[in-house]
Amino acid sequence: MFAFDHLTVPNVRTPLPGPNGASMLARHEEFVSPSYTPAYPLFVERGSGAVIEDVDGNLFLDFTAGIAVTNAGHCHPEVVAAIQDQAAQLIHMSGTDFYYRPQIDLAERLAKVSPGPTPKKVFFCNSGAEALEGALKLARFHTNRNRVVAFFGAFHGRTYGAMSLSGSKLVHRRGFSPLVPDIHHVDFPRACPEGGTCAGKCRMIADIEDTIFKRTAPPDEVAAIFVEPIQGEGGYHPIPLGCLVALRELCDKHGILLVVDEVQSGMGRTGKVFAVEHHGVEPDIICSAKGIASGMPLGAIIARAHIMDWPPGSHASTFGGNPVACRAALVTLDLLEREYMANATARGEQLRAGLRELAARHAGLSGVRGMGLMTAIDLPSASHRERVIQTAFHRGLLLLGCGDCAIRFCPPLCVTAAQVETALRILDGALSAVEPVQALRAV
Repeated sequence: MFAFDHLTVPNVRTPLPGPNGASMLARHEEFVSPSYTPAYPLFVERGSGAVIEDVDGNLFLDFTAGIAVTNAGHCHPEVVAAIQDQAAQLIHMSGTDFYYRPQIDLAERLAKVSPGPTPKKVFFCNSGAEALEGALKLARFHTNRNRVVAFFGAFHGRTYGAMSLSGSKLVHRRGFSPLVPDIHHVDFPRACPEGGTCAGKCRMIADIEDTIFKRTAPPDEVAAIFVEPIQGEGGYHPIPLGCLVALRELCDKHGILLVVDEVQSGMGRTGKVFAVEHHGVEPDIICSAKGIASGMPLGAIIARAHIMDWPPGSHASTFGGNPVACRAALVTLDLLEREYMANATARGEQLRAGLRELAARHAGLSGVRGMGLMTAIDLPSASHRERVIQTAFHRGLLLLGCGDCAIRFCPPLCVTAAQVETALRILDGALSAVEPVQALRAV
């Protein structure tokens, strides 16, 4: 297996895109759907750890992890070995209609690592959007209620139910009405007036009770409240400590299910298997995907066993829980528990400390936030952010935006201290390159 450990990274040797990339760009524009949203002309050939090589031999330091997916790193040798071994035995037999060991092994593992003492059951699908769609169906079926509460700024996916739950960007919804009915949105609590120690009557709870329960949706008709512990596309905003406890109490009061979207925040990215563990709350349903199998397509709904009471045939997936993806997920969980969750905590603290130093020197840089290796910082505007991201790309650092004007940092959890320092150095240079000299603050 190829590795980049002995090479200087990043190493950009050609204009971007290079000649091979430029040729691929023309073919992409001719044949591929225009709905995709590439951030820059990166044409990937292979990856190892936190490094990407493009089709022209340029090396990049990857602080995107394929949008928070390759949590164990690109092509981790243990994950690759598990995929190869399973592919030689059984690639597909559809867990909907047949039994096989990897699916049962992974369901047991996820049930046991999920927060809270209540027994759990697991449904497998292919993606985060599918997990949210299934959770919406399950919540309505189990409660025999039809209404749902979600949050502005949330992103849950682009299929119809997931899109209807989302409240992040107009582009996700424009032109696709009518959406799924009876989904009500309230503001996400980016800042808590109680200083992060809500005691059951914080602004978020007041908004739900006064704006929703008293005006548009009686609580006895609400099946579930859907929430991200850290909003992903909405800007990497962690929910304040105490708010999830208050939300759990509100749900218990009215017989409402608490559904937690851990698609981006889960699988060790915040230093724990699930971000909700930082809050000491047991959800009724957890939706997982992205980093669960280090790049293989897999999603999961993890629910309290008594809640997953839909009958045979009411929900299914031909490819969900594919044996190859399940084997990759089992190895990923091993790696997370062995070393990468601890590394996510340490490297996240290092990254945020470095970003705070940069914020002290660059005008308009603010709002350092996050947990583990799910971290963000705000720039003065969306256009400024895009110039910084493009400049960093041409210097060999891969970044993505989120929210109105934030840059997110979600590298593979195997990222090293030296790679974090390199990323901060490149970002510092990119910030200086795109802002007026007079905008630099005096140190």
